[in-house]
Amino acid sequence: MNIELIVLDVDGTMTDSRITYSQEGDEIKSFNVKDGLAIVSWKKLGKQVAIITGRSSKIVERRAKELHIEHFYQGIHNKREVLEKLLIKLDLTMENIAVIGDDLNDLQMLKLAKISFVPRDASIYVDKIANVILTKKGGDGAVREMIEYLIIEERLEKEYLALWD
Repeated sequence: MNIELIVLDVDGTMTDSRITYSQEGDEIKSFNVKDGLAIVSWKKLGKQVAIITGRSSKIVERRAKELHIEHFYQGIHNKREVLEKLLIKLDLTMENIAVIGDDLNDLQMLKLAKISFVPRDASIYVDKIANVILTKKGGDGAVREMIEYLIIEERLEKEYLALWD
């Protein structure tokens, strides 16, 4: 397959799609630590990661920094356009990317990717075009499941496990 870049949506994939506000108006999101470990491992294999999300959030920016994700785009209304520009910048083609998204604003990215993934609780409309419907819900390890699927398909299991030996 030769996937070099995974592209992640945030709300509904990296999170359970809930947005909680504190009494003071602070936004609260929860991220799955297992997803984070898989993302870090993917990067250690020399692969790349991008986040393209429709909302803007300091919390998501912080998570991207923690995971050393250098291709980070938020507040994006046309995700396809951003993805196409990123591919030019990285000298990659659609054949080299995998995308995970869960809702209508992810449709165009999902259609373009070599392989597309959706969490178990995604919109039925994105389910129809996805290559893989994951068994995990968004925020519950869906990103990790996607990465481990790719590790197997790319025959990288030995290298992946060696990262932690």
